[in-house]
Amino acid sequence: MIRIRISEEALDDLDDGYWFYEIQESGLGDYFASTLKAEIEGLRITAGIHRRDYLDYHRLLSRVFPHAVYYTFEQDEVVVWAVVDCRRDPDWIRHHLDG
Repeated sequence: MIRIRISEEALDDLDDGYWFYEIQESGLGDYFASTLKAEIEGLRITAGIHRRDYLDYHRLLSRVFPHAVYYTFEQDEVVVWAVVDCRRDPDWIRHHLDG
């Protein structure tokens, strides 16, 4: 079975996204969090099929929100490194992934 590990940086990204949407409308942050969690859990089945967008990072595009999940996949483990808003400047996204 494929294990999923979410980095501290990705957890911070999810938290930022939650608060962004929660400020827009009460309850929307919860919908964002549950949607992204389900999409990340789906990586147990789909890990590795997404295109490599930058260096060794695969990019899963959310079906509901304009966010991308950047992850790496090795044998039986997925590591989620970032969850970013695709409306951000591409240079900012690359810098964010470089850590």
